[in-house]
Amino acid sequence: MLTKIAVIIVLVFGVALLPGCSMLDATVNTFSRAVGLSDTAIVIARTAQIRTSYAVVAADLLEVKRGDRLEIIDQIEFEKVIWYRVRARDEERTEGWIEAQNVITSEVLERSQKLAEEFKDLPPQAAGKLRAASNLRLAPEMNEENVLFRLANGSTFEVMNWRFVPKETTADVDDGTGAPRPADDTDEDIKAAKEAGEPEKIEEKYDIWYLVKLDPSVSPAPAGWLFGRQVEMNVPSDIVFFQQNNRKFVTWQRLDTDLSSQMVTADRKATPGNWVILTRTNIVKAIDGVEPDFDGILVLAFDRYDQSFYTVWRSTGDVWGRMPLRVDGTGDNKAFTISLRHPEGRMDDKRFVVFRDRNRVRVTPPEDIAQYMETPKRRR
Repeated sequence: MLTKIAVIIVLVFGVALLPGCSMLDATVNTFSRAVGLSDTAIVIARTAQIRTSYAVVAADLLEVKRGDRLEIIDQIEFEKVIWYRVRARDEERTEGWIEAQNVITSEVLERSQKLAEEFKDLPPQAAGKLRAASNLRLAPEMNEENVLFRLANGSTFEVMNWRFVPKETTADVDDGTGAPRPADDTDEDIKAAKEAGEPEKIEEKYDIWYLVKLDPSVSPAPAGWLFGRQVEMNVPSDIVFFQQNNRKFVTWQRLDTDLSSQMVTADRKATPGNWVILTRTNIVKAIDGVEPDFDGILVLAFDRYDQSFYTVWRSTGDVWGRMPLRVDGTGDNKAFTISLRHPEGRMDDKRFVVFRDRNRVRVTPPEDIAQYMETPKRRR
């Protein structure tokens, strides 16, 4: 340890004795490696430039593309922007500066990969895209330490999980352009609703965060959390018509395909199919501080002869359910499993069998499913 410190001290004092900028740069790079700044970075932008300097008038040295690996040999913050001095893996071993937002370090990548381990055995629950550039984070909260990188507007992803987080800010975006403002209760509509005794709404009490899975074509980092106000859910076009204003689709999976990649997405060229859909009303329904992920179940099927959808089965009362939704089976013989809360408080896995009978899709629900549904009569 003392030897390493001595070497660093010698390097620092040696800077003043070295003539020329190139010699100074070489010493700074050596110092950076000595104190452990050396790392590997992966380009996340579609294209980016390695430049001669971090100054505005700097010249471009080399264009790099998404997935290219670079060696980080120094780091600096210039006018509130982080820049890395990097060495490329081209024949010339080009060295220069690249803006930090264009790359992700190997350390950050490993943290994202660990996050992806949490859902490696789970099917995707929904699909979405960003309607504004947003920070991809390691946790569903806004702080400077958990930002992975900034994901571009229009980026697509699969939703693996989500979380209702009590509101602490009134921020509409999470793009690093400004600090979120503390939440307050000055909204007149919210006050009026409380005074009238109306049920509390989800968006009044919570912000939703999505744990997402990213395709390698979008990002080398496989997973992270996104602020829900910048997320647009990509409900397949053939079933979005059945979504109601007071009951939104939160999870959906196809029942007539064996391809997992098509379970939550619908190709424009694909024919309409059969779906199991979990829905959620906008009313707060927390039990012991925990909100249900869904409170309704809907199974739709497409009649190829009539060229129209029909309802196979739906819950006749509200349920209290937690994800994930799992589908298994092959061909026309499928089943889906969900976790529902029993009136006694326990969570039970319930399996619904899907089959075809005389060209009509049918569902056999669990025999005791009525116990898990809160009917209007029970609510009174």
